Formats: sequence, structure tokens, C-alpha cells
Amino acid sequence: MTMKTTQPLVPPALGVLLAAGAVLGGCAVGPDYRRPPVPVPAQFRPFAGWVPPAPSDEAPKGDWWTGFHDPLLDELEPQVAVSNQNVRQSYANYQQALAQVGLARSALFPTVGVAGSATRSRVATGAGGGSGPAGAVVNSDALEATAGWTLDLWGSVRRRIEQNTALAQADRALLANATLSEQTLLAATVIDLRYADAQIDLQQRTVAAYRDSLAIVEHQGEAGIAAAPPSAVMAARVALESAAANLIGLGVARAQYAHAIAVLVGRNPEDLDIPHSEALPALPAVPTGIPSTLLQRRPDIAAAERQMAAQNAAVGVAVAAYFPTLSLSAADGFAQSPMNGLLHTANHVWSLGANGAETLFDFGARHAQVEAARAAYEATVAGYRGTVLAAFQGVENDLTALRILADQAQAFERAVHDAGLGTQIALAEFQAGTVDYTAVAQAQVAQLADQQGAIGVAQSRALGAVALIGDLGGGWSAGELEAAAGPN
Repeated sequence: MTMKTTQPLVPPALGVLLAAGAVLGGCAVGPDYRRPPVPVPAQFRPFAGWVPPAPSDEAPKGDWWTGFHDPLLDELEPQVAVSNQNVRQSYANYQQALAQVGLARSALFPTVGVAGSATRSRVATGAGGGSGPAGAVVNSDALEATAGWTLDLWGSVRRRIEQNTALAQADRALLANATLSEQTLLAATVIDLRYADAQIDLQQRTVAAYRDSLAIVEHQGEAGIAAAPPSAVMAARVALESAAANLIGLGVARAQYAHAIAVLVGRNPEDLDIPHSEALPALPAVPTGIPSTLLQRRPDIAAAERQMAAQNAAVGVAVAAYFPTLSLSAADGFAQSPMNGLLHTANHVWSLGANGAETLFDFGARHAQVEAARAAYEATVAGYRGTVLAAFQGVENDLTALRILADQAQAFERAVHDAGLGTQIALAEFQAGTVDYTAVAQAQVAQLADQQGAIGVAQSRALGAVALIGDLGGGWSAGELEAAAGPN
């Protein structure tokens, strides 16, 4: 009676290797990460006319540009996240960082391979002395599975995974930051374009008013009033010609803004045609936020914090170099010569091995690496705290500027009204012959300056609102970071 032999599902040598690795899983050396505290104010200074903050991570923050009520912004802003080249570059960097996490995680597991060989050789069968070599041709074959495993006894691999995961989260935040930066830049450029149109409209009205003034001066004698002196006619003509020349020059800035908008959405400048519009963006009601909201919404702060966590893990990687390494190896398979019966139980072979190594003297190399890693960590701590403080500074600057600009806008509103009345009065007095044309010219110059100043302040308020949105984190939510690169 013959007995049939079967092989185990897991070869014995490989099973022993897996069991040994599970038992020898060690601790992780180096410091555990704790976020350093940053002193922050309880809240930003109150700002009249702005909505009080009601922080909530769940509140939608994505389409912040809709608060400006500009159709061009509503159309183009979503394209930034898809077509902007800076955003696409940051996305590729993030994907690379995620791949690095997978690469680091693979070091936790053994490497397994299969090797096979077939050899045909001639071997001697007796002593020399004959007329020619005597021997036989022999075929030999082997089929073997191999495995190797460097055990993570001191947590070097786990710290490396922790480091790469934090770096991937930082790249995710940098992607969000790049998207927000390009979106706010697009909003600011569209606002500049709209107010360039407003300046063009103002200059066109100014040219028309100067043309009317020149006509009045030239035809003053026909109306039964003493004819204006040639100097008055010349002054009115120069004012008209200067205003017309300035109107032509305004087209340069508008074209540059339009070209910049096209590039921001990933198009060639000649492919995007933006018609002239008399409508101006609305000033959105943006909540001021509080420090906790700021820390949750700002992607650059999140990136700085994650880089700090990554560098802390790098300290652990450097400390692990002080400790010995242990590697296990195993082989399991069959060897037979000749080939017949290779997979028979009698031809089963296996081997187990272990290899340990420890550096005894390195003349301070490992110590220097640890000190360098710790210094790099302290640098990231300082960078993180500096980023947070700069964020608070930016928000306070935005709020202060918006408050002052609101007061300035009211002052310009009164100035524009009075300057318009002054021009009407000066023109009426000139027609009555009580003043010369110099009074009219001065009144017109003052009116144009006040009107341009009012447009400039309105533009600065809209740009300030964009800056505040950017400094508060815009439409970005930090809650996405924890799941960005997966669990450690």
C-alpha cells in the first residue's frame, strides 16, 4: 500500500519566518508628536458692519466667490481647480507623496520571491589515463520560494511611515493652498478688470463733459455773451485732448487683466473674450472668524503643522539608527538531480537564517544625525508659529483696512457730490462772465480726481474682501486633512 503525501498551504520555513516577525515586533523609539502651543487672542477685534462669526466645520465654504455676485467669477472660479497649471503641479506633488506613503509602508512586510533553475552538466565518472575523457551528462533542477524580512524592532519603519504620511498631508494642504491662492488671484484680477471698465466709463463721461465745455466756450459769442478769449478756448481743447489720450491708455491695463484671467484658468490669452461691463462686484458680507476657525481653515497653517509632525518623526528615524538590526531569511522548495520526480516529498529542502548587525563605533555620525534632525524639527516649530502669527497679522490688517476704507468711501461720496456741484457752479459763473475759464478747468480737474478716488477706494474695498477671505482660509476645510493620506 502506498501513501500519498501533500504539502502544507504555507511552507514550513516561511511560516516560521512570519511567526517570528509577529513575535519580534518592537517599540518605536524617538519622541511622540505633540503639537506645540501658539499664543493666540480670544478673537479678532470687532468690525462694524460685518457678520459675527459662528464657527462650524460643517458649514459650506466652497463657493465663496458667489458673494461678489459677478457672473464672470461664477463661471471661471470652478475652472481654476481643474485647469490652472500651478494647481495641477501641486496635485501631482500630492500624488507623489501618497505613493511615498505606500512605499514606506511596504517595508513593514517581508519580500517573497520564487526562483527556479535547470542545469545540464557533464561529470567525470572515473580516473584519468584513457585516450579521452569519460563521464556522464547530468540534468539537475531546483524550484524554491525565498523570503527576507528586516524586522522593525525599534520603529524606524513606522516612524518613516509616520513621516511620509504627515508629508502627504502637508502636500494635500499645499494643494488646497495653491487652489485658494489661484482662486483669490483670479477674483482680484476680475475685480481689477471690472474697475478698469469703471475707469474707462468715467473717462468716457469726462471726455463727453469736456467736449460740451469746449462747445460752450467756442460758441459763447453766438449766445450773445462776450466771446471767450483764445486762451480759454485753447485750455478747453487741451483738457479734452488730454482726457481722450488718457482714455486710450486705459485700454492697456484692461487687456493685461483679461490676458491674466485667461492664463489663470488654463487658456491662451487670445481664446478668452471678456466683454465690457458696467456692473461692479458687490461687497460680500464675510464673517471675521476667530483663531480656532482660522487654524481650521488656513491650508498654509495646516501644511506647516504637518511638516512639523513629519520632522518630529524624522527624529525617531535617526534615533533608531543607534539600535541593532535583525533580518530573517527563509527558503523552501525542491531540488533533484536528475529532473524526474522534482516535486516529490523526498526532494523537499528548506532553510532558515537570521542576521544581526550593530555599529559599535561611528565617531559621532549617528549623534550628529540625531542632532541635525532635532534642529530641523525646531526650525519647523518656529516656522509653524511664524505662519500662525503672520496669519493673525494678515487678518487684523485686512479688517483694519476695510474699516478705514469704509470711512474713506463715505468721505469720497460727499466729495464727489460737492465736486459735481462745484463744476456746475463754475461753468454757470463762466457763462455769466463773472469768472474766467480757469475756475471751470480747476473744478473739472477736482471733480475727476474725486471720482477716480472714489472708484479706487471701492476697488480697494473689494480687493480687501478677497484678501480677508484668503487670510481666513477661503473655501478650504481642514477636516479633509486627517483622511487625506489614510491612517498611519
